[in-house]
Amino acid sequence: MKLKLMAGVTVIGAVFAAGVAVGQQSGASRREPQFENSEVKVWKSIIMPNQPLALHRHDHGRTIVTLKGGTLDVVDAKGATLEKMNWESGKAYWLDADKAGTQHGDLNKGKEPMEVIVVELKNDKPKM
Repeated sequence: MKLKLMAGVTVIGAVFAAGVAVGQQSGASRREPQFENSEVKVWKSIIMPNQPLALHRHDHGRTIVTLKGGTLDVVDAKGATLEKMNWESGKAYWLDADKAGTQHGDLNKGKEPMEVIVVELKNDKPKM
């Protein structure tokens, strides 16, 4: 009886550990493509707490529609905060194209995931 109980506990522990591992993998910060045509590119960004999006840049202006808000730190390659953005759930924001030659990461230092829809223009003209 004791052996069966220990075997059952071991199996439950293994299933729990596997579930946690899968949850951690699916819980990574990421971009999920939504739609693209000749005018716009649309994706959903999910930024998990303390899991920054990889360094990237935006060559075009874009609208951010916040599904789950929070405070986002825009960081450089060394992790230094360049700018803080407070995005409120249910609100939309405009962001210009990034300065030439720059890259940034997006870091959520909060306790809850942030989710935004990004609608990036493809044919906007650079500002002079």
